[in-house]
Amino acid sequence: MTAPRGRFLVIFLTVFIDLVGFGIVIPILPYYAERMGVAGLGFGALIGVFSLAQFVATSVLGRLSDRVGRRPVLLASILLGAAGYVAFALAATYPVLLAARVIAGFAAGNISVAQAYIADISSPGERSRRMGLVGAAFGLGFIVGPALGGIAGHYGGPMAAGLVAAGLCVVNFVSALVILDESLHAERRVTRRLLDAEHLVKGLRDPMLRPPFVVFAVIPFAFSGYMVALPLYAERAFGWAERELGWFFTIVGIIAATVQGYLFGKLARRTGDRILTVAGMLGMAAAIAAVPFLGSAALLYASVVVLAFSNSITSPAITGIISSLTVASEQGAMLGAAQSLTALGRFSGPFLFGAVYDRVGARAAFLAAGAVMAVGWLVSFGIREAAPE
Repeated sequence: MTAPRGRFLVIFLTVFIDLVGFGIVIPILPYYAERMGVAGLGFGALIGVFSLAQFVATSVLGRLSDRVGRRPVLLASILLGAAGYVAFALAATYPVLLAARVIAGFAAGNISVAQAYIADISSPGERSRRMGLVGAAFGLGFIVGPALGGIAGHYGGPMAAGLVAAGLCVVNFVSALVILDESLHAERRVTRRLLDAEHLVKGLRDPMLRPPFVVFAVIPFAFSGYMVALPLYAERAFGWAERELGWFFTIVGIIAATVQGYLFGKLARRTGDRILTVAGMLGMAAAIAAVPFLGSAALLYASVVVLAFSNSITSPAITGIISSLTVASEQGAMLGAAQSLTALGRFSGPFLFGAVYDRVGARAAFLAAGAVMAVGWLVSFGIREAAPE
């Protein structure tokens, strides 16, 4: 059997590649969409269809991994991701670009399988810490991805960025094929229908799981308003383009990698996941709502430090709470249900906030997103952690 450290590193790489691919297109998409004749709603659709596909995939892939094992599902989804980025590189029209985002979004649904793999190979006491380390892969992906995307968009265009992301998927596939062995033994596998809302409904009905599930949905829904409005607002207010936006989100990645890779474990041991969640939700709400009142790019950079730090302590804390409240045989399904809520939020949010941006303006979009995050902050007070084992 492969050493646990080697297996964890491959899972870390899988999540990292997912976020590199996602981050690469972030600085390119808003201006690419504008060149194709669409604005807030059209740009939001490019983000939304990715998340709709991810919404379906998180549930399907999580359940499928409970049935056939984590390894084959991870390998297949990595290859599908490579195909999606090749399609992105070759897209010449808006409909083709939408289709490429659907493929990439479905492949990115493997995050629930990656999290279930970590839960399989971790003791209950290690889960939050390791979820935090996996969260650091998100941060590292957001360091590399937007930087590559900003440079590629400035010098080489979308094709170069898509081919780089596809190449990274191939590297990931080879490493997973060679190093990764199966984490879910045959006696622990469960056969469930792939397309039902059983665990989503179960989680929302459970009084312990309901608050973290709701918060899990609110975060990406509100954050999507920020992601849609910020590039268009920064272009008009400060003259930003692909390169500037790429460096901006690279800073987000640096903060996320630092916090989740180093500080989160220390903070979680000292305060617990619940306190980190409550504090993080408040920080995100304030940072998003403040954007239209900031008069300079320097202040915008300062606000994103607060936003990135707050998000980086909240996401792994919520994941750790849900995992600790779930039995071993349902880790894949329940984490998949939770991730499907985040994907649903990322799907619906861009359409809503994109329409608000087009019809009412940037200030309304940021304030609405901040208000939604504040509602999630209120819900977070109802979270309770599992008793220590």
